[in-house]
Amino acid sequence: MSDFTDYLQRRVATSHAFLDGDPQPLFDISTTADPASIFPPSGAVVTGVDAVNGGNAVGSARFAGYDRNDFEEVDSGFDDDLAYWIGVQRSLVRVEGQDDPVPFDLRLTELFRREGGEWKLFHRHADPLKD
Repeated sequence: MSDFTDYLQRRVATSHAFLDGDPQPLFDISTTADPASIFPPSGAVVTGVDAVNGGNAVGSARFAGYDRNDFEEVDSGFDDDLAYWIGVQRSLVRVEGQDDPVPFDLRLTELFRREGGEWKLFHRHADPLKD
């Protein structure tokens, strides 16, 4: 499991970069082959590598840093070629056009597959966390 555990640590680092306005580290760990999808907090359904990457680029550009970005794992697992991670992301983010940091707390499900011997993110479902 160590390579998947290492990958998840890298995944968290990509989230920090994303909230700093840099989506490239996320692109680096994401699939380059369809199928790919993201169900963002807006409720949209985005499919296809190009659309997912385009949406991530636009989304990342809206952020201007973070004061907090923590992950709480609920469960994770893997086999030879597929893996998942589910949990909660609790963030306090700086958003373009906002003077004060904004809470951005999400429930997450992410799916990964091996491509060329490396784990790659191919699906993310994120929706608002309710108290």
